[in-house]
Amino acid sequence: MDSKLKAKKELDILINQIQDHSYRYYVEDNPDISDSEFDELYKKLVNIESEYPDLITSESPTQRVGSETNKAFKQVKHLKPMLSLNNVFTHDELIAFNKRLCDEIGIENIEYSAEPKFDGLAVSLIYEEGKFLLGATRGDGIVGEDITHNLKTIKSIPLKLEGKNIPRRIEVRGEVVMLIRDFNLLNKKQAELNEKLFANPRNAAAGSLRQIDSKITAKRPLSFFAYSIFLFEDQYQLDSHSAGLKLLSDFKIPTSRLAIVTKSIKGLQNYYDEITKTRSKLPFDIDGVVYKVNSLNHQDELGFISKAPRWATAHKFPAEEAKTVVLDISVQVGRTGSITPVARLKPVIVAGVQVTNATLHNEDELRKKDIYIGDHVVVRRAGDVIPEVVKVIKENRSDLVKKFEMPKNCPVCKSTLSKDQDEAVLRCLNGLNCKAQKKQGVMHFCSRKAMDIDGLGEKIVDQLLEKKLIDEFSDIFRLKKGQLVELERFAEKSAENLIEAIEKSKKTTLARLIYALGIRNVGESTASDLAQHFNTIEKIKAATIEELEEVDDIGPTVSKSINHYFNDKSKYNQIISILNMGVVFEKIKNTKGNRELKGLTFVLTGTLPSLKREEAKSLISKCGGKVTSSVSKKTDYVVAGADAGSKLNTAKTLNVKIINEAELLILTKNTG
Repeated sequence: MDSKLKAKKELDILINQIQDHSYRYYVEDNPDISDSEFDELYKKLVNIESEYPDLITSESPTQRVGSETNKAFKQVKHLKPMLSLNNVFTHDELIAFNKRLCDEIGIENIEYSAEPKFDGLAVSLIYEEGKFLLGATRGDGIVGEDITHNLKTIKSIPLKLEGKNIPRRIEVRGEVVMLIRDFNLLNKKQAELNEKLFANPRNAAAGSLRQIDSKITAKRPLSFFAYSIFLFEDQYQLDSHSAGLKLLSDFKIPTSRLAIVTKSIKGLQNYYDEITKTRSKLPFDIDGVVYKVNSLNHQDELGFISKAPRWATAHKFPAEEAKTVVLDISVQVGRTGSITPVARLKPVIVAGVQVTNATLHNEDELRKKDIYIGDHVVVRRAGDVIPEVVKVIKENRSDLVKKFEMPKNCPVCKSTLSKDQDEAVLRCLNGLNCKAQKKQGVMHFCSRKAMDIDGLGEKIVDQLLEKKLIDEFSDIFRLKKGQLVELERFAEKSAENLIEAIEKSKKTTLARLIYALGIRNVGESTASDLAQHFNTIEKIKAATIEELEEVDDIGPTVSKSINHYFNDKSKYNQIISILNMGVVFEKIKNTKGNRELKGLTFVLTGTLPSLKREEAKSLISKCGGKVTSSVSKKTDYVVAGADAGSKLNTAKTLNVKIINEAELLILTKNTG
């Protein structure tokens, strides 16, 4: 099997798992796995994408930060994106991280700031004229949820800043947590009231902070710790991250008293080891430590990669493990017909959460780990999120264990299962004729990034399918208010809201519809590329496999999948039926720009006079160019600004053409 194709298959599985559990963790505030287990899965994804960067798609969890907003709250666009952090898990990985940065900047030693990584909910606070004006969750990193009223109930967040020369506007970012003592007291009260107990302090904090009624939040003992500040005027000239933390303290905004500054990698290692030893004695939960390059000039020089800063990383703690028993093994049917074995476990607490199920991924993984029904096993929650069976405790295996055999037929529709030669995954090929696939397909069709029909959750979709009110996607647009009010969970108002959401969804984009169809191997990015290239459904249908491969980032496998879908008469008739229900597309805006810089590689270094680094990258990308982080003989242009570092010297040595911001603007203007 081709190694790249195998990597693509594994990527698809990983992306689905991470997205599923990310939604449970960030949106529902009801995770069933640990952060450290999630990190293990995420690390697998990063490693594959590092080896095969051309497989990275916009729908990958690495391209994105965080999660979707709760539409019960007003949406707020962040003044600056709230980025996540990349992770290291060992001292060797930390050493490699430090070496990359030293080589990039061209110095032998970097000064770092180190602080605990709070296990809470990240928030942004806006102060104007010293008064707390607006507070929001991280959301998806670009848009968050307005939770100002809830944040105002937290006594550690000052409603008015103290000190002299308060800036006109600042943004403070930090973490809302629940101290362990407060968590224990809250759960004691919950037990006395015979109400559901919270699983851990993080869940309690997140659930409390996102209450629609701020009076409930006010009754919950929440705390806040700041970890960064952004200034929007020049009265303060900050030169380091630690200076920013000092300024926050001056304003009486709480920060971690455990933060340090060190000039050596050994200092970071010692800090991690010491925090690890004292972790259990801290008044709050942490899931690692954070290292940041202290110099703000160096931070600017290093810039960002994907959705994370290159100048910071989180050093995560090892995954917590526990022992339990495999009570049974069953299989689940995915949206594309994939058959996934799942271990049903004797309930066990791992990292503060009860675990009852763990994915076994596929038959190959099941056999590799040699898991039998009745086995004693070690489980962990990757990234404190995703439950996984680590290994079997062979010495505890009895004669009563039972080998699990993968089914020959789909457990839902009973059709014969098949496996492609190049795949490890069994599939049901019955498509939407399989009830499980139909349900998953409908939910995908209605999801936020697809047709974005708010209110069509799993239980409602189950009812609609059971009552045969919908059978195919187009039936959604035929639903009437009178049909909905007859269903469980529906009143007059909720029925009206759903009909309104369905009607609103009819005005969409071609890219959204393509993505909504759930074509195998076609994610959000590929759907967008198809829409940009062909502009109409008819042109996509008429395109040959060779013509489809002319689209950026579409290879033979994806092109065949698209061609097969659009040339399937029943599937294409489904598309026509959707369009006949009044679905219309907004005019496609060409976001790719003029492609005359296609094939040219750029490197940015130093501070540009007017353009931020991300703005310069976007400008080059729109004109077809590619921005990389390091200079080589293959680099076509180095764009140099003030305080350019070692990249400029490397460019001179290699005779790479060096241009300034003005020359870049002329170059892109002539091509745009």
